[in-house]
Amino acid sequence: MEYNNTGINKDATEYTKAVNSGFYKDLDFADESEKENALRGLIEAPERLVITDDKGNEVWNVDDYSFMNESDEIPDTINPSLWRNTLYNTYAGLFKVCDGIYQVRGYDMANATFIRTDNGWIVFDVLMCEENMRQAKELMEKHFGALDIKAVLYSHSHVDHYGGIYGLISKEDAADGLLTLEEQQKSGKIVVIAPEGFLEHAVSENIYAGISMGRRAQYQYGVLLKAGRRGKMGIGIGLGQATGNRGLLPPTYTVRTNETIVIDGLEICFQLTPGTEAPAEMHAYFPKYRGLWVAENCTGTMHNLYTLRGAEVRNAADWAKYILEAEALFADETDVVFQSHNWPHWGTENIKEYLENTAAVYKYINDQTLHYINQGLTAEEIAHTLKLPEKLNKVWYTRQYYGTLKHNIKAVYQKYMGWYNAHPVELDRMTPGDFAKKLAEYLGDTDRVLAQARADYERGEYQWVAQITKELVFADPNNQEARDLCADALEQLGYQAESGTWRNAYLTGALELREGNQTEKLAFFTGGSSLETRAAMTPDMIMDFIDIRTDAMAAKNDDLSINLIFADHDQKYYAMRKSGVLLTYPGKQEAGADCTVTLTGLALLALIAGQKEVLDKIKIEGDRNVLLRLVKYMDSPKQTFNIIEP
Repeated sequence: MEYNNTGINKDATEYTKAVNSGFYKDLDFADESEKENALRGLIEAPERLVITDDKGNEVWNVDDYSFMNESDEIPDTINPSLWRNTLYNTYAGLFKVCDGIYQVRGYDMANATFIRTDNGWIVFDVLMCEENMRQAKELMEKHFGALDIKAVLYSHSHVDHYGGIYGLISKEDAADGLLTLEEQQKSGKIVVIAPEGFLEHAVSENIYAGISMGRRAQYQYGVLLKAGRRGKMGIGIGLGQATGNRGLLPPTYTVRTNETIVIDGLEICFQLTPGTEAPAEMHAYFPKYRGLWVAENCTGTMHNLYTLRGAEVRNAADWAKYILEAEALFADETDVVFQSHNWPHWGTENIKEYLENTAAVYKYINDQTLHYINQGLTAEEIAHTLKLPEKLNKVWYTRQYYGTLKHNIKAVYQKYMGWYNAHPVELDRMTPGDFAKKLAEYLGDTDRVLAQARADYERGEYQWVAQITKELVFADPNNQEARDLCADALEQLGYQAESGTWRNAYLTGALELREGNQTEKLAFFTGGSSLETRAAMTPDMIMDFIDIRTDAMAAKNDDLSINLIFADHDQKYYAMRKSGVLLTYPGKQEAGADCTVTLTGLALLALIAGQKEVLDKIKIEGDRNVLLRLVKYMDSPKQTFNIIEP
């Protein structure tokens, strides 16, 4: 199914064709070792793979990529290297990694991995949404019978690795986190294991900043696009973002050190890797199977040190360090390395090379960016200067399908130097809209500027054309000629991009320039958080959430004080609002507070969501209005905002 929403999408220009054809000279397309790895161990591939939710809304569709099998020729509108990577990601189904380890791949952005214990299974990562995880479980059970799940492991704190939990188990199936690991196993319930810091960072990304990240993710993951010769082409670590129902079941056991545990007779050696691909992440080695799980630190592509949807910058130096540590700890006794995206790699020597090459890429980006920082170059200047060493650049599994060298360099700059490049003009820049209007005033005749931009477009100067017409659009969003030319330039940049996420961003920008903000057309908004996800929040997190969502300017003259007793957590808080800011004191109660409230975390979350009927289930001593005033100024954030225009 080809994306061509309005019939105005353009073909590749001669300049774009030349850029894409250059990849055939730079890369060895005769080397199909990654294709062999992607297909190795296939047990069953579905004839069709379209997954819908209970309302019939499509949440996952691999069939959209069927056009890739209809022709041996790669279209000029697609970077041939990206085409190849996307094709391998369409190989969906159940795969044998080795005796005792199996993966369902292509059923979501990430993989679901099933590992045999003495009497059952553990599941490593549970996909992004419950609909997809349910289908993955059914595929496994088709071949292995009903799954007796002993434990669920979250490799790290990103939603595509925990959001599908309720497609695998229910909340009632989980063990009691107050028990020891041994007691949890004896209880017959399912142990849920995650690295230290998991819950904190899962909440931080997906609830505190969830709305904004969700909107930006539409650009990164191409949620508004259909797959096609002029549309979406995967994201390097999968085919895109699932749009089904997500949950968050808190871990019942937290891995805090590099420790070895036993689950139903299966020994697991954990290696914590904080600050790498996620703030909370871990590797795991399975001696019985001579298998090394490397989470999302090695994924068959250059990854993001900064993700385009927005997130904390990752530590490239630590990323490399932990990969090399994994090699030193486990590689000599490893026959297969497998991970949360893409496909495994086999053979001890191949595995060592895989780990070393991946580590070398991140260390090079980190150290050489610092090298040029110390020569006074800005982030943009370094990004346009630094190239990967030739041998590393030709390695298929570190190509720039997800992250890119340019935006990773800028991430390292940001980590060490921040947003400021030391030029005083940057201290207090005008807003984009105000700057654009003033620039347009100085440029004068807009028609003349557009004529020059069209001439530059004909010369293949797409980046410059996009930049100058972007300013014209921000100066006057109704200038359709500027919008169209900017869209045309972005489209060509998208066709040239080797990174699936860059392609998505360019093409989504082009779409919204031509047709306006498209979010309202989605059956499912990809940002924010469901009540099921928020239910995992601790009282500390709920109190932070209230202050984050409160409009402090609106609340600045409504001071209050309140004692809160969370009955379900056996925790007490004193909180007071001063000048619109909520100050919270865990473990404290004040006799002079305006009121004292006894409630559950779920009740407070329901009240935040506007369900005032829960007041009947809440015990309030003192001024009953204080609790309502506490949540009165919380915004119902916009489910969308403009990106490509003011």
